[in-house]
Formats: sequence, C-alpha cells, structure tokens
Amino acid sequence: MLALTPDEWIAVRLSLRIAFWATLASLPLAILIAWLLARQRFWCKSLLDGLVHLPLVLPPVVTGYLLLISFGRRGPVGSFLAEHFDIVFSFRWTGAALACAVMSFPLMVRAIRLSIEGVDRKLEDAAATLGATGLWTFFAITLPLALPGVLAGMVLAFAKALGEFGATITFVSAIPGETQTISAAIYGYTQVPGGDEPAARLAVVSIGIALAALVASDRLARHLGSRAERP
Repeated sequence: MLALTPDEWIAVRLSLRIAFWATLASLPLAILIAWLLARQRFWCKSLLDGLVHLPLVLPPVVTGYLLLISFGRRGPVGSFLAEHFDIVFSFRWTGAALACAVMSFPLMVRAIRLSIEGVDRKLEDAAATLGATGLWTFFAITLPLALPGVLAGMVLAFAKALGEFGATITFVSAIPGETQTISAAIYGYTQVPGGDEPAARLAVVSIGIALAALVASDRLARHLGSRAERP
C-alpha cells in the first residue's frame, strides 16, 4: 500500500484543490468563448482564437512572468485588486489556481468549441422559428447536446492544472502548504539527496488521479451520449 508522509498528503490535497477551482472558475468563460468562436462571426475572431491558444505555444515561464507583473502586488491588476477588494494572488494558492486556469484554458475551450460545432444548427434554427430566444436555445438545446464535450474539456483542464509547473512556480513559487503542488514537490525532491522515493510516490499518485479522472469522464460522457440519442 502506498503510504504518503504528512507533507506529501498536503501537496496532494493542495493540488486537487487548486486544479478543482482552476477548472470550475474558468468554465463559464470557456463556454462563452467557445460559443463565440463556434457560432459567431466578428472581425477580431482570429485574434481572439490566437490569444486563447497563446499559453499553449508560449514557454510556461513566460506566462508565469506575465502573470507576476500583471497580478503581483505591484502589478496594475494585482495592486488594484489588493487595494480595493483585498484580493491577493501572488504567492498564494489562489495565484496558483489562476496560473493553472490560464494554462489549461485553451484545452477546455477547444474541446467545448468542437462539441458546439458538432451540434446540428437545424435544431437551433427550429427552436428559433418556434419563438425561442437565443439564450433559451443555447441553454435548452446547444449546451445539453454539447455536454459531453464540456465534460471532456473540464477533465482535460483538470489534468493539465494538476500537472502544471512552469507558470505556477514562476508566479507563486513553491511554498510548502501554500503553493507547493505535486509537480513542485516532485521537482523539489529530485533536487535533494534521498528524494527519489517520495518523488516516485507522488508521481504514482499523480498518475492515478489523472487516470481515474479520465476513466470517470469517459464513462459519464458515454452515459450522457446514450441519453441524448434516446427518442
């Protein structure tokens, strides 16, 4: 049986907490942007698509640095939030969640966008001819039919957030009990003598969590897909 030390358990719980909130907090915006890219036409659509996917091609350290100078205590956004709302991201677990959300956001948007594009437009047009508003059509028809893709995007984002390292450690460092995630803990253990064993334990835990999430997502997506196909 895999036995983790108290410090290792703290890193695991913190990683799950950060990945959960990073995924949940970015979901509404991801659905909105995915719908815009899938269904709307506007002059800056290519620019928006490029900005959304920018974290995938930028070095994670660059993304972390941009977050630091923007959301740090001396950054324009960070200083405003700290002064007016007492919200601080730098060197806090909330900052780690923000970094993970930014890095995983493109994967979530892409999965949801592809799912929305797969929804038959004739169903949406039929609802419109029956007097349904655009908002009602989206929540009653488009979103339910795209739900498997939404779920897939959430799982991809969660897995990415769970393994995020570069942007997180650049933005919030690796403070034990506050911002030291599984990835940061593994890296730290590999830098000290005798750290191979705890690093291996955390690697096994990380693989197990990611695999369990993927299996659960696949089963739920199949269930939702079979329900949607029923007359």
